[in-house]
Parts: sequence; C-alpha cells; structure tokens
Amino acid sequence: MALKDLLLALVVIGVWGMNFVVILVGLEGVPPMLLGALRFTLVAVPGIFLIRRPQVPWRWLIAYGSTISLGQFAFLFYAMANGMPAGLASLVLQSQAFFSLLFAAVLLGERVKPVHLVGLLLAAAGLAVIGRGGDGNMTMLGLGLTLTASAMWALGNIVTKKIGRVDLVGLIIWGNLVPPLPFLGLSLWLEGPQQIADALRHIGSHTLLALGYLAFVATLLGYGLWSRLLQRYPTSMVAPFSLLVPVVGLSSAVWLLDERLTSAQWAGALLVMLGLGLNVFGARLWQLFSSKDKVEAKG
Repeated sequence: MALKDLLLALVVIGVWGMNFVVILVGLEGVPPMLLGALRFTLVAVPGIFLIRRPQVPWRWLIAYGSTISLGQFAFLFYAMANGMPAGLASLVLQSQAFFSLLFAAVLLGERVKPVHLVGLLLAAAGLAVIGRGGDGNMTMLGLGLTLTASAMWALGNIVTKKIGRVDLVGLIIWGNLVPPLPFLGLSLWLEGPQQIADALRHIGSHTLLALGYLAFVATLLGYGLWSRLLQRYPTSMVAPFSLLVPVVGLSSAVWLLDERLTSAQWAGALLVMLGLGLNVFGARLWQLFSSKDKVEAKG
C-alpha cells in the first residue's frame, strides 16, 4: 500500500475510533433518538443533491438504511445513553464480524471455517468476561443494546452482499434517506415533544460540533476514504485496519473521558481482539495450514 493511502487508512481509523467519544458529547445535549434524526438528516439532505443515486432497487436501499443506519445507531445511541461506556462500545460493536459470519451461514449458505468458530468462541468468552467483570461502570442494558446494534450492522452487511458491487458512498448517502423520519417517530414516542423542543431550544455549540463530526467527518469523509481504499486495494489488505478502531476508541475514551476499565474488562477486551484477529486473518491461516498438510501428504 502506498504511503499516502496508508496515512488515509489511519485517518479513517482515527475518525471512526473517536466517533464514540463524540456520540457521548452529542448525547449530553440531545436525547438519543433525536440525535439520530438530526445526524442522518445532515448526511442525506445535502448528499442526495451531490451524489447520484446508485443503480439499486429502492427495496434494497430501504433494507440497507433500515439495518445498517437506523437499526444499528438507534440501538447504539440508546445503549450509550443508558450506561454503555464509549470505549467498550467501540469494542463490543465489532462483534458484528461474528454476527455477519452467522447470518451469512444461515441466510446465504456460506461455509464457516473452523478457525472462524475458534475466533467466535474467543470473542464470546471475552464479551462474557466484560459483562461479568464490571464494577458499575457499565450496565447490562447498555451491553445488550450494543450487541443488538452490532447484529443490525451485520444484517446490513448481508444486504450489502446481496446488492453486490456498487458505489459505497452513494449507497450510504441514499440509504440514509431512510432513518430520519423513523428516528423522529421514535423520538416523539420515547422522548416526547416537550423534551425535543427543550433540546432544540437549548442546543449548544458542543452538540452542533458533535453533529457536524458525526455527519460530515465520521460518515461522509470516513466512508468516502474507506470506499476509495477498497476500490484501489484488495479487501484482504484494507479490512485488517478495522481492528484498530476499538484500540483508538478505548484509548480516546480513557484519555478524553477518563473512562476506567477493570482488570477483568481489559482481559475480556483482549479476548475479543484475539477473536477479531482470527476472524480477519483466519482464512489465510486456514489456507496456509491446509496447503502445508497437502504438501506433506504428497511427500
């Protein structure tokens, strides 16, 4: 990978890792469902006038927006508003990789290699340790909602596979036409007109900066650069960089929010990272050992 593109990849990882700290800043000013409505409106409304709609049937755009945008972030924002720390959220959300494996096996008939199952078991053990090893710094509701958010992300990945090769930025922008109205409906139901009015009346500069970051930096810039990298390099070369997102998320939460994890939670985080590493590099390891066995058998 060229040095310039390597730096761009690191920029994306930094932007996405910091995303979780910024979400908590945004939630200090507006409730979670209203935050979702504002974020996706800011992405979609200017974006659809600048980016051509991808050649994808509307039913798939709606499916994509309903899962990877509405579903994922409704559960994630609500989780972080209800006791899920930013650092742990950045880590637990990456369990989407394992949900994607399971959904692909069930819905698409894809074969799951044994090394991926080992990674899944390691990550599941790590999540169990994280859930049981807290000292009140995390709620089980927050953990459960974050896992649900990761499952919705995984369903969005399955939708993306069904769509096939398409301009990723166009898919994201036009798919983001779906979430604003449902988010607003959820806000009216769960938060009420009075809380919405109060939040909008007293919205501060920190909240506006957070919204700008979530919409323009994390979404448009982040996915735009990621799409460019995927177009120029094999997925197997680009995907491993995503392992650095929870590293940035955990470290930025410790540094900026003074979040502290227990020893058990750090151990659980390490298990999850090992599981994610096996998921990303497992196929290569499986092929390496399989080819080695074949060579030895012939010898």
